[in-house]
Amino acid sequence: MSGILTLNAGSSSLKFGLYEHADEPVLLVHGQIDGIGQKAQLILHHGEMKVCDQVEAQTQHDALQSVMNALAPHMRGIHITGVGHRVVHGGPDFAAPVVLTPTVQRALAEFSPLAPLHQPHNLAGVTAAHDVFPDAIQVACFDTAFHRGHPWVNDAFAIPSNLYDEGIRRYGFHGLSYDYVTDVIARDFPELHAGRMIVAHLGNGASMCAIRGGRSVGSTMGFSALDGLPMGTRCGQIDPGVVLHLMEQKGMTSQDVLTLLYKQSGLLGLSGISGDMRTLLQSDTAEAKRAIDYYVFRARREIGALTAVLGGLDGLVFCGGIGENAGIIRERITEGLDYLGLTINGTRHPDPRDIGSGPTRILVIPTDEERVIARAVRSRSDLTADTAFG
Repeated sequence: MSGILTLNAGSSSLKFGLYEHADEPVLLVHGQIDGIGQKAQLILHHGEMKVCDQVEAQTQHDALQSVMNALAPHMRGIHITGVGHRVVHGGPDFAAPVVLTPTVQRALAEFSPLAPLHQPHNLAGVTAAHDVFPDAIQVACFDTAFHRGHPWVNDAFAIPSNLYDEGIRRYGFHGLSYDYVTDVIARDFPELHAGRMIVAHLGNGASMCAIRGGRSVGSTMGFSALDGLPMGTRCGQIDPGVVLHLMEQKGMTSQDVLTLLYKQSGLLGLSGISGDMRTLLQSDTAEAKRAIDYYVFRARREIGALTAVLGGLDGLVFCGGIGENAGIIRERITEGLDYLGLTINGTRHPDPRDIGSGPTRILVIPTDEERVIARAVRSRSDLTADTAFG
């Protein structure tokens, strides 16, 4: 049996999926490792079976080795013909999945400073997967690709235009998630797909995307994966003058600032407790409440801004770990937005994904970035490993 392996490296997690190679890839085994660099736990799902194990995973490379060990019993009789990789940053040129040649890998490595928590891990996974499956085609799927084709005003910064030409512009991220959710909307809610919607990908990383007629026209994330909404440990929107102040007046180095903004800020920095929304919701401290209040405030603010980009709003769609599972956060975000037609009051719809009761639709759509990756690998099944790595 031919198989496809998908690898999706996050800032503190590694999701994986093992698929049967078919016209529509069939999921066989999937799971993830959470808490990389801390107390890492591997969760593996095989049918109705769920296995949880503590693993040693200080780095993404360690995590990948643990994944391969866990998958070994399930890969008997399966020949991996393709490995699909989530690659966060595709820069201005990569607007679709691409076979990973050495030339492409070198080009993608140049974007590592733009996504330091992800890009190096993504590319390390490519190298490791090629070592394990040298005959398999390796395909990169980009988080930025969904946002290519924005109107210029949504991508540009008000800085000298030659810098835009050099690639300093807004890119947007979480594109694989938006790709999957938009595809589900097109299939199940075609009237909304034809209209104006905001998709809120709320997880350890968080962003929102304005989508008109199935195409991205605006995103809360910009040049890097720092911008926009506050996240688990990332700051979200910040005045660039703060960075200058930290370096000039506080004597912080660029590495110090990178660590602060990527790893010590967001919900963790605001609360001083945790970057995990589940932990904060269970806490009765003033600090946890304040962090949640800020998170909700920024989300509401971005919904207003993206509605202006769209010229109105026909639907709000929640996805991601927080968006899919934290009902109280969904309710708090939409509270007071009835002027946009957004209301949640417990009204039941035939489709449990439809949770709104106002004129503007509110949906919860579980995302599946791995399936988007598997489909991209399947679509390139006519290519050979020699083509990919010759």
